[in-house]
Amino acid sequence: MRTLIVDDERLARNELKRLLEPYTKIEIIGEAANAEEALVMIDELQPELLFLDIQMPGKNGFELLSSIEGKTPEVIFTTAYDEYAIKAFEYNALDYLLKPIDNERLKETIHRIEENQAQPEAPAQTHERAEKVLGGNDQVFVKDGEKCWFVKLGKIRLFESMGNYVRLHFDDQKPLVLKSLNNLEERLDPNTYFRANRKHIINLGWIEKIEPWFSGGLLVTLQGGDKIEISRRQAIRFKELMSL
Repeated sequence: MRTLIVDDERLARNELKRLLEPYTKIEIIGEAANAEEALVMIDELQPELLFLDIQMPGKNGFELLSSIEGKTPEVIFTTAYDEYAIKAFEYNALDYLLKPIDNERLKETIHRIEENQAQPEAPAQTHERAEKVLGGNDQVFVKDGEKCWFVKLGKIRLFESMGNYVRLHFDDQKPLVLKSLNNLEERLDPNTYFRANRKHIINLGWIEKIEPWFSGGLLVTLQGGDKIEISRRQAIRFKELMSL
């Protein structure tokens, strides 16, 4: 996995690189001393994995993740503060490592990564396209107040405009993110995500039922019970998209 180390302590970065040397599947493509450096490198190098320190000057590790535009790499948190351990798991990180990093503990973590990679996934988009368009397999980081999630876009059934924010609907969660629906629509794969009306984008894979509605529109019921009206104009596009 193409890996980026993010830690403000040079000695900690060097020690982690030394510990990772025996693991040939971990390709270290760069290191950053703070969030600003890391964001530039994430954008340019497209790493698949971050070893990410939580406490850093400026933006901390959680704030760095909130600043990533689009696809978020897998994350292993590294921290000297045990209080963050439970919080890191709430973020659905692959793992967290307590400093100083124990070699056996790291070995367990790398084994977990290899197990994750062995699980079959749907065919990935080309690297070039993945930078521009986000599909169902792409993972994003969502922060709403004190709560945070890593979530695959395929799990998000509905995007709902709320003024300057968009509410994401997945599982039983409905966090708000500071984005416009128009901005979000530009990043989403149009073969999976459909602009139903001015306020909603739906995940086509979550549609359970379609009914005729007023004035030539359609009423779509999503798995989970959400009922979304497709406007008359968008209903024409929807029928074209969904027909043979």
